[in-house]
Parts: sequence; structure tokens; C-alpha cells
Amino acid sequence: MKYLCLIYSDERRIEAMPREEVDAVMRDCEAVVLPLRTNGKLIAANRLQPTASATTIRFENGKPSITDGPFAETKEQLGGFWLIDAKDLDEALSIASRLPPARLGCVEVRPIRE
Repeated sequence: MKYLCLIYSDERRIEAMPREEVDAVMRDCEAVVLPLRTNGKLIAANRLQPTASATTIRFENGKPSITDGPFAETKEQLGGFWLIDAKDLDEALSIASRLPPARLGCVEVRPIRE
């Protein structure tokens, strides 16, 4: 079964981190990625651009309204994702708990609707 692991963190906190700390998290990500790719558990993973680069589409009176920026102001922002293949939720949670970006915020694990 496929699960989407959504990585949330405070963008300002990450932007304020020393470059060495950010680089360390990225190295830790690489260490987790290789075995997941090797055993076929990782389908895709990527960081997102900051929320300031987002564009949101809402419908008003049946017509799309496009605005710059994220959908909502929140304490933590969606910063990336990992799409994994796991036998069940327990395995998905085990994998998600090892994702280095989780140390900077939280990971929401959601099954993909087949």
C-alpha cells in the first residue's frame, strides 16, 4: 500500500538554522533514502519551494480566483513529501519516524486512495 508522508515544519526556523545544521539534515536524508530505494520502499521524495512561492486557486461564484501565497496561515508549513510503499500503516509509521525532517516539525502519514 502506498502512503504519503507530508513533512511540516516552521520555514522561519529552518531559514534561521546555520547552514551546517541544514546540511547535516540533508546528509541524514541521503542515508535514509538509499536503503529505502534499494528495497523498493521509496517511490518519490522532494522538498518544496517556500510557501511564498505558492499560488492558490479558490472558486468564487463558480469561477476560479487565483492568489499568490499559501491557502492558509499556519504555524508549520508543508515543506516536502515522501511517497512510500509499505505493507501496512505500522510499517509506514516506522519508516516515517526515521525521516530526518521529522526532527524539525512533524510528519503526517496518509494512505493513498487506490
